Amino acid sequence: MERIKPHTLSGFMELLPAPQQQMESIMDVLRTTYSLYGFTPLDTPAIEAADVLLAKGGGETEKQIYRFTKGDADLALRFDLTVPLAKYVALHYNDLAFPFRRYQIGKVYRGERAQRGRFREFYQADIDIIGDGKLSIVNEAEIPSIIYKTFTTLGLKRFQIRVNNRKILNGFYAMQGLTEQAGDIMRTVDKLDKIGPEKVTACLIDDCGLTEAQAEEILKFISISGKNAEVLAALEGYRGQNDTFDLGLDELRAVTRYLAAFGVPEANFAVDLTIARGLDYYTGTVYETTLIDHPEIGSVCSGGRYDNLAEYYTEKQLPGVGISIGLTRLFYVLNEQNMLNDARRVSPADVMIFPMTEDLEAAITLATELRTQGIRTQLYTENKKFKQKIQYADKLGIPYAIFLGEDEIAQNAVSLKDLRKGEQLTVSAEAAADMILDDMADNLKGTILK
Repeated sequence: MERIKPHTLSGFMELLPAPQQQMESIMDVLRTTYSLYGFTPLDTPAIEAADVLLAKGGGETEKQIYRFTKGDADLALRFDLTVPLAKYVALHYNDLAFPFRRYQIGKVYRGERAQRGRFREFYQADIDIIGDGKLSIVNEAEIPSIIYKTFTTLGLKRFQIRVNNRKILNGFYAMQGLTEQAGDIMRTVDKLDKIGPEKVTACLIDDCGLTEAQAEEILKFISISGKNAEVLAALEGYRGQNDTFDLGLDELRAVTRYLAAFGVPEANFAVDLTIARGLDYYTGTVYETTLIDHPEIGSVCSGGRYDNLAEYYTEKQLPGVGISIGLTRLFYVLNEQNMLNDARRVSPADVMIFPMTEDLEAAITLATELRTQGIRTQLYTENKKFKQKIQYADKLGIPYAIFLGEDEIAQNAVSLKDLRKGEQLTVSAEAAADMILDDMADNLKGTILK
């Protein structure tokens, strides 16, 4: 039989057990934090009907989607978690309470070129708030404030949430007589960090049909920078020329004010007119989050306001706002930069029990009791040499071993060994459990990141 060499497709991540445990720990923080703000968990299918996913597609979306047929069905893998959410809300409208607040952690698929820190299959961790008819602007500030809470809980400090409003951009382009080209212009401007101002200018002229003067005016506008108050003050100079622009500026002012009220320091958020978001469904506030020390990675968290996403599925107006963490990309960067806290254990169990008698009943009973106390317990029953047993526990990073032989059973005790320090003592099962639980609590005090 000819054997096939095992391999993983380019752009797809597989982790060994220890880093997978670290990834799961990050997911646990996300779930806990999102739940703290009243979000409910949701899971939607990875495969949807292509017409559902592409209802408001086009542009970059259609280029990146994985699409295939099965029989007569035209299917596609979800490219994000927002469009399936819109379908879900439209489908289950009568069963939901609004505003509907959900979080979802799941894999999405994009057929883009695999490169450092960017994958074709990757986890997104999303939070969204969906309104019925209306949705308060306060939600557009609360969403990024939750990201601030999440990142700081993980241990991240040097990150920045960049905020803009697409109404400002649409209004400005209307002032320039470029309403029809606005979508193409925003998708081009959104690439500024990747390709630089010269290439953006060239694309605006060659691909979007702008004059050199128009391209220069756009670059001048999006280059407005400084402290948040300074940027907002500069934008006031354009007020009164376009109603959409004025509305966007009012919304941006409100979002920055509420962000501060939610306790987000200005060092962690900034008004940035270059942020447009490449996807087609955003209509108001937009966000992108970058790691200050690793700008080359690009955005690790992004999103925004969408007023009309569900109009392709229902006559009801269901405005929403959400943000998505590119979890796989974030984990890749943290791991590559040695930012994960190795002092925080990622072992699959807290203790391993080694029975030293042929009769396993006492060991099984002890394992069951420890698990009832929340202690992750592995029972080792393989017929191996003692040294091999210890090596197995060491390789898994399990901190404690319990040896249970005839003497221990007779004394109603256990031999507890700290495999990190090499210290061993004989104590009651209750005392052993207390020691392990105390150590578990100490381990969880530190952040996931250094």
